[in-house]
Formats: sequence, C-alpha cells, structure tokens
Amino acid sequence: MLATSFFWYELMTSDIEAARDFYATVIGWRPQAWSGSDLSGKPYIVMNAGQRGVGGIMNLPDHMKAMPPAWIGYVYAADIDAATQSLKEAGGTALREPTEIPEVGRFSVVSDPQGAHFQMLHPDGPDQPPVAPGAVGHVGWHELYTSDWRAAFDFYSNQFGWTLDKEYDIGEMGIYAIFSVDGRQVGGMMNKPPQIPVPVWQFYFNVEAIDAAAQRVREAAGKVLMGPMEVPNGSFVVQCQDPQGAHFALLAEKR
Repeated sequence: MLATSFFWYELMTSDIEAARDFYATVIGWRPQAWSGSDLSGKPYIVMNAGQRGVGGIMNLPDHMKAMPPAWIGYVYAADIDAATQSLKEAGGTALREPTEIPEVGRFSVVSDPQGAHFQMLHPDGPDQPPVAPGAVGHVGWHELYTSDWRAAFDFYSNQFGWTLDKEYDIGEMGIYAIFSVDGRQVGGMMNKPPQIPVPVWQFYFNVEAIDAAAQRVREAAGKVLMGPMEVPNGSFVVQCQDPQGAHFALLAEKR
C-alpha cells in the first residue's frame, strides 16, 4: 500500500476575516482570497506559508452553525470513491459522500470508527513536493485524542498505511503512541482525557520560537490552554484556542 497522510487543513469558523487576521499575526501566514467559493457559494481564504498554501478558512456551513469552530484535516486519496467505501467497510462513517468541488478536486467528509472527523481529497492539478520537517508555517504534528487508540491505529494503518513507531507510558494519561508515514514520525495518538468530550484531531503549526508565538496568541485575544511544555524530542509546544473558539497547537524547536 502507498502510504498517505494529511496534506491540507481547513478552519470552519464563525468569522473568517477575524480568523484570517488572527492566524496571519500568530503564525505569519499570508492570506489570499480564493477566486472561487466553497460549495455553499461563500468566500474562501487560502493561508500561505511563503508561496505555498497550507490551509483554508471558511464560514461554518449553515447546517453546522450550532457547532463550535474547528480545524479539520484532509487526507490524500488517489480514488475518493474507493477510499470512502473502504472506510465504511472498516467501520467508519461517510458524513458526506464523494462530491466534486470545481477547480479543486473530489472529496468526502468522514469519521473514523471512534468518531473523529476528517476529510479525504483527490486534488486536481500536479502533486506538490514534500515539505521539509520543521518548516515554519506548516503542520509539524498531528495528534488524535480518541476513545480507543489501539483500535484507531489499526483503522488508520489499514486504510492509509501508517506504522506504529513508539509507545510512551505517560502515567495516569495512559499510552501515547507515535505513528509514522513512509518512515517519518508525523503524529501521535492517545485515549482522550475526560475534558475532551469527543474524539478529535488536533494540528500543531510550526513556529520559530514558542514563547514569542504564545505571546502573539494572547495579544491577539486568543488563549494559551497548556504550556509551553518540552516534548521528548526536545521541541516545545503550546495548545491554544483562537478568539472564535477553535482549538489548535503550536510547535517550535526553541523557546
């Protein structure tokens, strides 16, 4: 199996202009209004690290207005229809069956068997070269909080070719399992603590220095919920919430 992983990230929020300005300030992204629109006909903003798009910001769809703003990741799939069917046969759920987005590609909205949401996309256009590890502005880590991390890992391994790299015993919080894609560590999984109500993916955006980035979060009316904290590889992280309520995290190699 050709291993695939997350390659695009999307914020669904209640105020796209405020979110655009917040993340441009905190992470240094360059916003760019997309010439098209989302499927509901509303504006879509692409956030770039240098000349390369990292993710997009869109309004919460009307049928999701009661939900809090959130980041969601897209996993690459060569054949969306086949990948969605395989996911359903493995116990996942298709929340939106495969659909074409003009000028973008074919996608589906899904959840894993434990209920964590993500999307799958086969984009139009040429493949992008891989991003260097630690590149500022890109996603440096993917973290799944779930109800059964071993079952979740088996699911993602079977669907996308991920491999289990290491398991860390973190005491009362249980096991933190690191997974790799094509030999590169890209994320971790753990059973969620009680304060996280449902299984969810969290994404860590790379910044140059964690203390300065945490200060930018606070000055831009966001919240630092945890950290700064040093992680086993010597990097530093903070977990945060933006002014509209979406959770995210930051990762840096230095304080």
